[in-house]
Amino acid sequence: MNEDTEPRKRLIVYVDGFNLYNGLRDGYKKRFLWLDLVKLARELRPDSDLVRVKYFTSPVVGKAETVTRQKHYQYALTTMHRNKLQIVHGRHEPREVQCLGCGSAWDHYEEKETDVNIAVNLVQDAFKKAADDFLIISGDTDLAPAIKMARSAHDSMFVAAAFPPERFSKMLKDLMPASFTINENKIRAAQLPDTFTDGLTQKEYKRPPGWK
Repeated sequence: MNEDTEPRKRLIVYVDGFNLYNGLRDGYKKRFLWLDLVKLARELRPDSDLVRVKYFTSPVVGKAETVTRQKHYQYALTTMHRNKLQIVHGRHEPREVQCLGCGSAWDHYEEKETDVNIAVNLVQDAFKKAADDFLIISGDTDLAPAIKMARSAHDSMFVAAAFPPERFSKMLKDLMPASFTINENKIRAAQLPDTFTDGLTQKEYKRPPGWK
């Protein structure tokens, strides 16, 4: 490296999985769900030295094909990026919902722990100075206290919000030195290959038929 060239900034990206998923569904239906999160991180911050992408999600409950599709996607991601992607799981918790009209009751599952997991990881990484730049892919206002604490722990850190399609938080925008909405070109350029094979296991991964 030339002595006059500044070292590349170390980057950690935090992905709010369901915030991103629901934004993609609202904006583009299922066209772009086969999303390569590591490639997206590099598309968004091409001049940074990517340390890790932390993907926060929860195992889905319900139909067997939905559960299988989520696992297939997560295995595809970790196969493609074993050394760069970390998946952090929360959980889904049942809450009884009752129809006011007929009195019928059923369980509605709510995602739990994602915002807490993002907050804990962000603050921990800030205290450790594990990166110089921090990018949060989410429009969840609940992350604001963690961002404030992280910035107080690492006063030289640069933190930005990348809002998924159809998602926005004025509070996060006002809190950070930079924010933007992820545009369609970046998402389109960051798709996993329609089909690829794991060189170690020879397992084949394909874009699910409905994700087109």
